[in-house]
Amino acid sequence: MKNTGFVSMLMVVFLILNSCSVKSTNDSREILATEHEFAGMADEKGVAEAFYHFAADSAVILRGGKLIRGKEAIREYYSQHLKPGTKLLWAPDFIDVSGELAYTWGKYTLRIPDSAGNVTGSQGYFHTVWKRQPDGSWRFVWD
Repeated sequence: MKNTGFVSMLMVVFLILNSCSVKSTNDSREILATEHEFAGMADEKGVAEAFYHFAADSAVILRGGKLIRGKEAIREYYSQHLKPGTKLLWAPDFIDVSGELAYTWGKYTLRIPDSAGNVTGSQGYFHTVWKRQPDGSWRFVWD
């Protein structure tokens, strides 16, 4: 993928973040910051490592009609199913926080390079459930 395409996508993510429907509370700002860190880590260290890092120990993801349970299984799933160089970009359009739980939803773009350097991709919507951990951090329990 050319840098100009990546820069354009970052601009889109920035615009989405600035226009997202977020209640201005301390907790919602924490979730927005966590989502931003999560997406940044996915870009810098890869999707598998980011999902591992931001998953609660008991996290569950639904992929291809199957539940993948636990952060180790989630990392293994992404390590096996995503080609090197795959980019996953997202930003929440909505955040709601109630006590120790929060949920977000928004748009994502998945960009997958092939061996010739061509990039294919897909777009869709995500939904993530977050839970505050004993140390005060937020980790996802469902994605």
